[in-house]
Formats: sequence, structure tokens, C-alpha cells
Amino acid sequence: MDWLACMLSRVVLLLCCLVIPMAGCAAGAAPPQAVAAAEPTAPLPDSATRPEPKAPPKLTEAEVAVELERLRAELAAEVPHSVRTQRGDPDWIGMARATLAKSDQMIDRPQVVVVVDRAARVQALRLLLARPDGDWEMIGGTRVSTGQTGRFDHYVTPVGVFPHTDAILDWRAEGTFNENHIRGLGLHGMRVWDFGWQVAAKGWLDHQSGPMRLLMHATDPANLAMRIGSRASSGCVRIPDAMNIFLDRHGVLDYDYERVATDDARYRALLRRDRVPTKLAGTLMIVIDSGPQT
Repeated sequence: MDWLACMLSRVVLLLCCLVIPMAGCAAGAAPPQAVAAAEPTAPLPDSATRPEPKAPPKLTEAEVAVELERLRAELAAEVPHSVRTQRGDPDWIGMARATLAKSDQMIDRPQVVVVVDRAARVQALRLLLARPDGDWEMIGGTRVSTGQTGRFDHYVTPVGVFPHTDAILDWRAEGTFNENHIRGLGLHGMRVWDFGWQVAAKGWLDHQSGPMRLLMHATDPANLAMRIGSRASSGCVRIPDAMNIFLDRHGVLDYDYERVATDDARYRALLRRDRVPTKLAGTLMIVIDSGPQT
């Protein structure tokens, strides 16, 4: 009996040695992969569940005038060959306001709008200060490239008013080469503004309408940048690197993004850390065509 009691004691002692370390591991710090599995990241809020952010305070006309001049000075300093007006320019303000009047969008506060003229002889962009009740003013702009015809899978950049809202999250170029050794969206980190799916005329064959993703982005500086100023894109709006950085750094189209970034990590991650957002940030890109209509 003493022999049996001794054996039982040894078995109990062995079980205790096995159980206690296991309990300690379960109650203590788990390895990183275990933490990730046990505590998945909570889903980010979407626009349907996120509370409506507060709008920034309204600006006085004096504050608008100061910010307007600041943007003009910054544009001239940061974007080489930027212009305000040129001989033979189209009526940027008149055509932009007429196009806006045909849409369901409205100007409810002083803000910057990006206006693109797709006409073959123009191929340019202008930044305009739009006021709800008052004169619009020119800030400046540069050359662009819009959709060309005669090539498969190339669309004519559509005319209209295209909002840039937090309903769609932009992205940044990876800067990698495609099969043709082209960086289609430009250098690594360049901003890509996404205006969603739009209906556009096909630039090939029957020229019927079809869906295309309307983007505004930079392009390959070595192979395609020299074509900016002529119709060369597959339907998107190509802009010079310097203008891409200017629009991005000053948050020209990021009015909605800045409002939601406080509560949404996706938008905070996208926005530049060194940004100096303008108080006149807007949400609209307006595409016009001052050329002969056929």
C-alpha cells in the first residue's frame, strides 16, 4: 500500500508540473500572432454609419481675399510654367458656371473648383474661386492631357460636373512599370483622384458610349510627360507632377476628406503629413469643351 501511495503521489506531482506552465502561458502575454488572431482589428466606419462631421466656420470676404492671394502666390512658386490667363483663352468662368447650372451640384460657400477644358486646341486646367453669390475669380492653372480618339480602349473625357467626396477613397501611385515599361500613374506616391464610374464616348470604332473610371493623376515623367498639353490619355485627366503635388499638398479638392479624416483612419493615412490645407478647399472638377461641337 505504501508503494501504491508513493506512485500516486508521483503521478499527481507530474500532472501539476504539466498543468501549471500551460495555465501560465494562457494567462500571460501571448505571441504577436496569437494577439492578432484573438483581437482582430475593428472594422473602420463607413459613410453610412459615421456621424456627420461639423462644417468648418464660414469665412469673411476679407479672409477669402487673403487666402485667394496666398494660393496664387503658392501656385506661382510651386508649379513651373503655371499661368493665370493666356491670349485666346476660352471663357473659363462663363463656361464653368454654365456647366454647373446644368448639373445637380451647387456652390454653397466660397471654394476652389478645378476646371478642365478638353478642347484639342486648349488641353488645360484652371483653378477658379467660385462664390455662391458673387464674382468668380481666376487663380491659375497649367496644361493637361485628356482622352484621345482612334485607339482601342481610349475614351473621350466626359463633359460635366464631377464631385470628389468621401464616398470614394483615392489612392497613391505605386510607381511600378507596366509591361511597356511605363509608370501609368506617375512616380511613387503621386496622388490619384477618383471620380468614380462615368459614361463616356468610346474613342474607337462606333464611338458608342460606355463606362469608364474617371481619374485625375500624374504620368510617367520620362515617357509621357512631354505629351501633356495634347490629347494623349485613355480618358482620364493627366496633370504635371508639380500640379499634382500642389493640389495634394493644399487639399484643393479635399474638403470632405479633411472633415472625415478625424474619425476615419483610411483618410488620415491618405492625406499628406506635410499638407497645408486651404481654407477654400472644394469638391468639384468641372470638364468643359470650348472647341467646335460636332
